[in-house]
Amino acid sequence: MMMMMVVVVVLVVVVVLVVVVVLVVVLVLVVVVVLVLVVVVVVVVLVMMMVLMMMMVLMMVVLVVVLVVVVVLVVVVVVLVLVLVLVVVVVVVLVVVVVFVVVVVFVVVVVLVVV
Repeated sequence: MMMMMVVVVVLVVVVVLVVVVVLVVVLVLVVVVVLVLVVVVVVVVLVMMMVLMMMMVLMMVVLVVVLVVVVVLVVVVVVLVLVLVLVVVVVVVLVVVVVFVVVVVFVVVVVLVVV
C-alpha cells in the first residue's frame, strides 16, 4: 500500500512537472513569435517610411527641377521681351533721327533755294 502511494505521488509529480515544462515551452514560443511579429512589423513600417521618404525626396527633386525649369523659362522670356523692347526703342530712335535729318535737310535745301 505504501509503495502504491509513493508511485502515485511520483507519477503526479512527474505529470505536473511535464505540464509545467510544456506550459513554459509554449509560453516561451508564444513570446518568441510575438517578438518576431513585432520586429517584422517594425521593419515593415520602417521600410515603408524609407520608401515614402525616398518617394518624397524624389517628388521634391522633381518639384525642384520643374521649378528651376520654370524659372529659367521665365528669365529667358523676360530677357527676350527686354531685348525686343530695346530693339523697338532703337528702331524708333533711328526713325526719329532719320526723320529729323530729312526734315532739317529739306528745310536747309528750301531755304537755300528760296534765298
